[in-house]
Amino acid sequence: MLSQTTEYALRAMACLALQPESLVPTNIVAERTRVPGNYLAKVLQQLAGAGLIAGRRGVGGGYRLSKPAERITLLEIINAVGTLQRIETCPLGISTHGPMLCPLHRALDDAAAALIAKFDGVTLQSLIDDPRTPSKPLCETVPATLTVGGKTRG
Repeated sequence: MLSQTTEYALRAMACLALQPESLVPTNIVAERTRVPGNYLAKVLQQLAGAGLIAGRRGVGGGYRLSKPAERITLLEIINAVGTLQRIETCPLGISTHGPMLCPLHRALDDAAAALIAKFDGVTLQSLIDDPRTPSKPLCETVPATLTVGGKTRG
């Protein structure tokens, strides 16, 4: 349903949301999210380009959210690395359909509309604070503190 890149972006953002005050190095994000490092670096660049995260290079560098988790929706993340699109006209270009979609494309458009509405209503913070489960996103892979270069952060 969602691309692998989108899944990786959502995992990375959840990881960063769990440590909002820390710069989290790319290798730590890769380890916690189980995303290949080289691929993750490209995803993080896309997220940074969309203004969702900010990064710093070098020793002590890494990434962090560029705004609070309660102000970042899953739809923003999805749109940073891809898109969910509504079907506005017949994808086949059938002129007799005019502005109306056939039953197949109407069903696909209805599903896209529902996904867009759902993802736009879910913030990163709501994932962390979800009262329906005691676990957090990425559960056991996220320690309470972050150790980088022998220094503890968190």
